[in-house]
Amino acid sequence: MSIISKHKTGFLLINKPVDWTSHDVVGYIRGVVRKATGDKKIRVGHAGTLDPFATGLLIVGIGREATKRIDEFKNMKKNYVATIKLGATSDTYDKTGEIKQVVRAGRDLSQQDIDKVLQSFLGKQKQTPPMYSAKKVQGKKLYELARKGIEIERKPNEIEIYNIKLVTYDPKSNSLKIKTEVSTGTYIRTIAHDIGQKLGFGAYCEELKRTEIGEYDLTNAVGPKDITKENWEKRLI
Repeated sequence: MSIISKHKTGFLLINKPVDWTSHDVVGYIRGVVRKATGDKKIRVGHAGTLDPFATGLLIVGIGREATKRIDEFKNMKKNYVATIKLGATSDTYDKTGEIKQVVRAGRDLSQQDIDKVLQSFLGKQKQTPPMYSAKKVQGKKLYELARKGIEIERKPNEIEIYNIKLVTYDPKSNSLKIKTEVSTGTYIRTIAHDIGQKLGFGAYCEELKRTEIGEYDLTNAVGPKDITKENWEKRLI
């Protein structure tokens, strides 16, 4: 009988910090649980990658039965809050890339302009994955090719944007904040870039937070370092 069979298995709701990769979170949690159980073969996985610059809800599965069910969460609708910087573009579509300033179009931007553009994103559509992404093409991650200066043709994915709305617009900081609910496989960075293109200002994603995955939300999540050998089982859902 394995050691882990004496312990619960299930899922942890984690609030991923900025500059942690999703892999970092899994590695940290795996280390905590292995020390707690003595089981060096325990399986730990996550449902839906978040970019290192992004924060928010990451669901982590503990144990064989839980990790088998990871795809159930991956296919759920997801909610995000994103801050979008206008007047510049980024080769990664976020703040971590090479930033280039864009000459503004010869008009002022109104909230009506923004609302009109945001509404144009609603519904089913095709979205091309950015080169700086973990998506694999012919066995290679796109970002690995992008870092070598290689750009290849990517097959668009069918996505759906169920809801998108403006939270705030600040002309002084030249930024806007949006809330959106999307299907699996949607890149919010790409939406930010495309919003800039439609507005004629250029844009990139400055901040990104995932707030919900299906019925699970960030309110009940904790930081990875809040998970300890003593409390990890109590935190399982």
